[in-house]
Amino acid sequence: MPIIKSAIERVRVNEKAQTRNASQLSAMRTTVKKFEQGKTAGAENLEELFNNAISAIDRAHSKGLIKANKAARDKSRLAARYAK
Repeated sequence: MPIIKSAIERVRVNEKAQTRNASQLSAMRTTVKKFEQGKTAGAENLEELFNNAISAIDRAHSKGLIKANKAARDKSRLAARYAK
């Protein structure tokens, strides 16, 4: 455990950021999984699920949770899956 006040604050801030980032990343993965499940189940609201998944990927990229290449790769794979 750090002794210096600023280091103690950094630990606290980093822990909060870590939980927030994990939550947002989990939410992104959940929306992508919902799209995948909807596609295999033949859901009627597939377009809405697709748009939600793309939006979640863009949001995760804009917040720095995933890199640009991963965002583009994931969106490309989703689009290919959506077109089939």
